[in-house]
Amino acid sequence: MISKALQKELIIQLNKEFHSAYIYLGMSAYSSKEGFNGAASWFLIQYQEEVSHGMKLFKYLEDQNVELSLPTIDAVKVEYKSLLDVFKKSLAHEQTMTKNLNNLSDLAMKDKDHATYNLLQWYVTEQVEEEATVGEIIDHIKLVGDNGYGLYTIDKELASRSFVDPTQE
Repeated sequence: MISKALQKELIIQLNKEFHSAYIYLGMSAYSSKEGFNGAASWFLIQYQEEVSHGMKLFKYLEDQNVELSLPTIDAVKVEYKSLLDVFKKSLAHEQTMTKNLNNLSDLAMKDKDHATYNLLQWYVTEQVEEEATVGEIIDHIKLVGDNGYGLYTIDKELASRSFVDPTQE
């Protein structure tokens, strides 16, 4: 059984997962507006991944008979300085999510809630991939700087991403 304190924190995390989806939808909108259709597609897929992360946690909480509440999802900004800026903000967001998930994992272990800890380890592992992927994109954008052809090429590469639900692997 999940402790009341952990239940509360998991519901907060559920909201953060859907807020993440909203953030990535905003990043997609910005990228599209700026003509980076590949980045817009990449962020839209990231949005879909975040929704699937939220649904995985939602289903777990349902299966554990947690009385769910769904707090309001905060508004997000859709303005950034550049393609590099939007990806830097994405990385900073993912690093915050990693910290949140590590703190939740600590709480689950403190409570000796092995089932919840096991679930959270899936998220922690997913975060390693998320941060590495965005970090690599940032490195590529830094390499080309403001070179239009370089940014065009990166944007084309970003467009090749397809959605694979990570919760189903």
